[in-house]
Amino acid sequence: MGRRVAVIGGGPAGIIAAGNSAASGNSVVLFEKNEKLGKKLFITGKGRCNITNAAPIEELIENIAVNKSFMYSGFYSFTNDDIVNLIESYGVATKVERGNRVFPESDKSSDVIKALKKFLDSKGVEVRLESPVSSLEKCGERFALVSNGIEEEFDSVVIATGGKSYSSTGSTGDGYRFAKSLGHTVVAIKPALVPCEVSENWIGELQGLSLKNVSLKAYAGKQKIYEDFGEMIFTHYGVSGPMVLSMSNYINRHIDKHIEISIDLKPALDHKQLESRIIKDFEKYSKKQFKNSLGDLFPSKLIPVVVKLSNIDGEKFVNQISKEERKALVELIKDFRLKFKKFRPIDEAIVTSGGISTDEIDPSTMESKLVPGLFFAGETIDVDALTGGYNLQVAYSTGYLAGINS
Repeated sequence: MGRRVAVIGGGPAGIIAAGNSAASGNSVVLFEKNEKLGKKLFITGKGRCNITNAAPIEELIENIAVNKSFMYSGFYSFTNDDIVNLIESYGVATKVERGNRVFPESDKSSDVIKALKKFLDSKGVEVRLESPVSSLEKCGERFALVSNGIEEEFDSVVIATGGKSYSSTGSTGDGYRFAKSLGHTVVAIKPALVPCEVSENWIGELQGLSLKNVSLKAYAGKQKIYEDFGEMIFTHYGVSGPMVLSMSNYINRHIDKHIEISIDLKPALDHKQLESRIIKDFEKYSKKQFKNSLGDLFPSKLIPVVVKLSNIDGEKFVNQISKEERKALVELIKDFRLKFKKFRPIDEAIVTSGGISTDEIDPSTMESKLVPGLFFAGETIDVDALTGGYNLQVAYSTGYLAGINS
């Protein structure tokens, strides 16, 4: 006779936990506070659902920013191939794109959610929508859970309520509250994979400007804490885009220090090559003013800011620019500096950093070391990864372990 298991949260971690617990012979009830399953999954990958990342497992582990070692057992027990095979077995074909990101061929996150719903149905999980859990207590060997004013008892409980980011999708930190009330430690919650605000008052002039093939570095004092190459976008408050989101995971561990962001606008050219290129452009536009000579180097939106920061008079004719001024321009292009001010609110973060302490969870089963029969899965745990499908794989892998052991 199987156990009676409650899974709190109908996101990817909760769905995989519930389906696998039911497949193990348990009677499973999945509680979801929203009117539908997978509300946050629906918006991942800009609505296309970045299902997972197809990289080898060692590479997946490398892309975990916080508590890498905790994920070894999970990633090897339920792999990126396993989730792709599961989704494909319910009729959704997948494809691999740049950076090993896996998407449904249809580019519709709703297709992935439908496949996961079929998985739950096929395993006999009882799904209760619009059923927020208001309290959870341990009563002897069992758990008393209250939802919609009704108290029920369960042998095991899986908490898969997500973090605190995107609260509009239902991630309002309920899991932390339940865990604390049952004696668990919650590591301070911070936004991760979040846009950054900067101090420069001219930043709004660049709003909407997207840069590709640039290099981005972050410094805490003199220490380089992050470096990457790729895309970013300027906003009215600062910077965003894939590289910036990944960078935020590293900044949030140095938040008490003075942080500066450095953009190399022309990483394919070293200083000498860039200077030769500028000399060539200056020869081509020798009769033009400096402000009208940079069109071959930069998008038009960036030119007035570069002129301003170069301290070269924009009205000056190119043939009057000194060697020193030219060298300073090269430095500016190779090290375009921004002062980090703060992160955008946690509501704009893709994931939450912090959560239930991994010291209090068995990494091979996801069971609490403090409360027998209590399991954790997904973003409630203090594990977070970089952007690219890695956080979703954390959700599936931890969900699987919680499910088969609950």
